[in-house]
Amino acid sequence: MISPEILRRYPFFGFMTDAELKAVAMIAEEVSYKEGETLLETEKPADSFFFLVEGSVDHLYVVSDHNHTKTRKEFHIDEFAPGDIVGISALIEPYRYTATVRAHTPTCAIKISGDALRALCEVDTALAYRLMRETAKAAMERLHSTRTLLAAARAT
Repeated sequence: MISPEILRRYPFFGFMTDAELKAVAMIAEEVSYKEGETLLETEKPADSFFFLVEGSVDHLYVVSDHNHTKTRKEFHIDEFAPGDIVGISALIEPYRYTATVRAHTPTCAIKISGDALRALCEVDTALAYRLMRETAKAAMERLHSTRTLLAAARAT
């Protein structure tokens, strides 16, 4: 559990009422990662949603050959900084991470339980709607950023 006041500091949580902030704070914890540590991994169950507080993390797309499990290549897509959310797959079926996220520098994050957050959304549909709206905005920003990177790579 963390203090709701920690969440209140960040615009991402600005839409939440006091009761919603308290409920989310109850299922959240502050976690730290050393440089090089993995926060979440491609194809693993999406059990947590993260909000970055300090440091930066690398967003990696991993390609692997299911027939040759040792064949694996990571592609650096982007870097996330404080104020960004990662692990949005914890809110979107089939609840499996679609990328790997690794600490680029020592990193501090708020880790929110995916199961508990989905359970809150089941009971509070207004919270669910607003949370998904904010999550969709973040996903669309990432899609735009990735498209820009792909266009730049093709242009060279």
